[in-house]
Amino acid sequence: MQEHQKRILTGDRPTGRLHLGHYVGSLKNRVELQNHYDTFILIADLHMLTTRPDAEAIASVNENARMMALDYLACGIDPQKSKIYLQSAIPEIYELNLIFEMLVSVNRLARLPSLKDMVSASKMSEDSMPFGLLGYPILQAADILLPMATLVPVGKDNEAHLEITREIARRFNHNYGEVFPEPESMIGDIPTLMGTDGSGKMSKSLDNCIYLSDDENTVRKKVRSMYTDPNRIRADVPGNVENNPVFQYLDAFCKDSSLVETLKIRYREGRVGDGEVKDKLFETLEDFLRPIREKRKAIEADKGYVEEVIYEGTEQMRVVARENMAEVRKAMGLIGNWNRIRRTVEKRRKK
Repeated sequence: MQEHQKRILTGDRPTGRLHLGHYVGSLKNRVELQNHYDTFILIADLHMLTTRPDAEAIASVNENARMMALDYLACGIDPQKSKIYLQSAIPEIYELNLIFEMLVSVNRLARLPSLKDMVSASKMSEDSMPFGLLGYPILQAADILLPMATLVPVGKDNEAHLEITREIARRFNHNYGEVFPEPESMIGDIPTLMGTDGSGKMSKSLDNCIYLSDDENTVRKKVRSMYTDPNRIRADVPGNVENNPVFQYLDAFCKDSSLVETLKIRYREGRVGDGEVKDKLFETLEDFLRPIREKRKAIEADKGYVEEVIYEGTEQMRVVARENMAEVRKAMGLIGNWNRIRRTVEKRRKK
């Protein structure tokens, strides 16, 4: 098997601005790992079609992709180290997706624990589920394996999808020869960040997010209205820090862990009010978000820069995609078939 370069593939669907959950789930890892890996960051607009094939959703992709790339750059993604590219602009993804569809059974895809969640989130019945949604993990496999990625920073809910990618790589290699690496997953220190309302993970659809681009007043309002311990009616009532998003966010973003532990002890003993704890969280989040906000403003002032970053990253990925798909076709014997036809026709026309 050929030696594969240390390479990362990661990305997001362009549904709009990114939030704190995206940061702790994978974005933080991407920023750190781009110094050690050849990094590819996918703007997954084809994945939008699996749940929103309507014209309105497609029309929103351009602005959403720009906003998402802006968040990447503001958080520290360096376009000199990371290639940010548009999924739909890489024809080889479509081709590899088709090939991979032949290597996975419908029953295997239907067993995915996340499938019902995706159907529910898209507000459709299982009977009306399109093939594209069932095949979502196959398209993900094409995304990951086309650049020959060896590591994938993912959220916890995508780990099962990555196992399908590894299965596809093994099956392709068994059938046609060793071409693809089996990528490993990397999950953030905090795999899932709770929403501000305490109901499940942070999600745009649930409107329980703190966005990386939120201004100071918005962050303050969201923190002040956050869910805490519903049984705690006064500051002197012992409270629960488990399943309490205020303390989860402090664990994730406060650099002074001893201060957080002290607050937890006081909270459990009924010696600190929710207001004081939330004030500390607001200060913590402002310390984290302020430089991101300032960098974002500077980037936005340079008109066309974000589009240029996406364009350059896409052009670089096009080169990689062409090279790797040529290797795939050669392993499968597809190039040989076409070359034989081409040589026969060229020879005939010379007569």
